[in-house]
Formats: sequence, structure tokens, C-alpha cells
Amino acid sequence: MSEVFIILGLTLMAGMAMPLGAFAGSKQHVRPNWLEDEFRHGVAAFGGGALLSAVALVLVPEGTSQLSISNAVLCFGAGGVAFMALDVLLYKLNTPASQLAAMLSDFIPESLALGATLAIGGIGNAILLAVLMALQNMPEGFNAYRELGESGHFKGKKIIITFAVMALLGPVAGLSGYVWLADSPGLVAGIMLFAAGGILYSVFQDIAPQAVLDKHWAPPLGAVLGFVLGVAGHMMTAHG
Repeated sequence: MSEVFIILGLTLMAGMAMPLGAFAGSKQHVRPNWLEDEFRHGVAAFGGGALLSAVALVLVPEGTSQLSISNAVLCFGAGGVAFMALDVLLYKLNTPASQLAAMLSDFIPESLALGATLAIGGIGNAILLAVLMALQNMPEGFNAYRELGESGHFKGKKIIITFAVMALLGPVAGLSGYVWLADSPGLVAGIMLFAAGGILYSVFQDIAPQAVLDKHWAPPLGAVLGFVLGVAGHMMTAHG
């Protein structure tokens, strides 16, 4: 029973980073204007770095440990193709919610994997994955809020409340993984690699281009910071 509460706590913590990031995004102006530009691009870079650390330190190592080379390549590639298809669909629908869709499409499979990881005894990796999910959800929530707000179709408080409700999907997915996937380590590994492939696609398609700002060199350091925090978390769970 204690593991159930751990899953609920970890996934809810990771999920609530989305409305927290949206709240930060609601603070529309940072003065002077050049600082606001650098901050927004730095937030995008930080999110990309955190996503890459999740891929490099948890999803790929854990996923490849349970699958053959051919299956690992297939799952990873399928994730990239699926996220690309989602991107194309959102573009054709002309929806302002591409950041939101990207946020949920990695949050849910990661939550599934977290629950299953804890069920098979990997509490260290479960905690690390939750921390990395929170680190990536906050900047994704920030960017998704800005994207939805700038579309004019959604109002500030409603966006934050909606993100808070969506955070509950994490505990639902985490418990699902704990209950139904614990006896299927190969399936969990496939979900991890599928998410990793999709995340890698998203980083280079959506996030990395936002981190670039002409004649400003500081924002990409956000990616370094996001990744190194993931490294630090990995080292603490591995050696602590």
C-alpha cells in the first residue's frame, strides 16, 4: 500500500509542475524586453535539456536492458514517427495546442513507466524519473500557457486550472502501470523507448528552435542546466 502512495505522490508532484509552469507563464512581462526574450528562450532550452536527460539517463538505459536490438530500434523509431504524425495532424487542424499535446504525450507514458518501475523494485529510478518529469513539465507548462494564451481562444485562469486537472492523469497512468505492467518488463521497456523516441523528435522539432535567439548566446545554457540537473539526480539515486 505504501508503494501506491509513493506513486500517487511522485506522479502528482511531476504533474503539478505543469500548472506551476503555466502560472509562471502568466506573468506576462519581464523588464527590460531583452531580458524577457532571453528568459523565454532560456526556459525552452531548460526544458529541452531536462527532456534529453530523461532520455539519456533513464528511458534508453532501462528500455534497452530488457529488449533485443531489433525491438529496441523498432520501439524507439515508432515513438519518433508517432510524435511526427501527431505534429502533422495538429498542423493540419491548425490548433494552438501543439505544446500542450507534446506535454501530455510524454507525461502519460513516462507516468506509466514510473508506476511499473516502482512495482519491480526500482524506487531509485522511479524517483529520478519523477524529478526529471517535473523539470521538463514546468517549462513545457510555461510554453504551453504562452502558446494557448497568445491564440486568444483561452483565458489565463482557465488554462492554469485545466493544467491542474490534467496533472491528475499522472497518478491514473502511474497506478495503471503499477497494477497492469509490473509483470511485463518487456512492455514497460517498449513504452520507455517509445517515449524516448518521441521526446527526441520533439526536442529537435519544437524545443531546440525556440532556444535560439539571434545575437544572444546565453539561452542555450538553459539546456546545459536542465541536463546537468538530471545528471546530478542520476548520481544521487545511483550512489546515494
